Amino acid sequence: MAASTNAEANVEPAGLGPRLGALLIDWVLCLLIAGLYASPFEKSWPAVLVLIVANTFFLGLFGQTPGMRLLRVRCESYLDGGAIGPVRGLLRAVLLALFVPALIMNGEGRGLHDRLAGSMVVSVPRSA
Repeated sequence: MAASTNAEANVEPAGLGPRLGALLIDWVLCLLIAGLYASPFEKSWPAVLVLIVANTFFLGLFGQTPGMRLLRVRCESYLDGGAIGPVRGLLRAVLLALFVPALIMNGEGRGLHDRLAGSMVVSVPRSA
């Protein structure tokens, strides 16, 4: 029996609005956390570092950052729909922090950071 991918399964890719909204929520949280030890007006890199660490941890192990959970989207492995793991989570987070790879999307709505990390952001269905 051949393995199916998320693309072959009946999953709905998340729209750009919820993805950007989740990133905005996560960015504000990272600014607040980084602001505890460094002013974001003086140094911007601490917030970026917090974003990378948070995305690596939350996406790698749970498939959702706090912003993604609020906006009902999830980052899954493109091949099997499971968690992407910390290594691919780190790769995706570093590429996301560069921002440009996230803008280079294909027809499935997967940015370059998703394609290189083997991930896909999908909508989470509402519970009945």
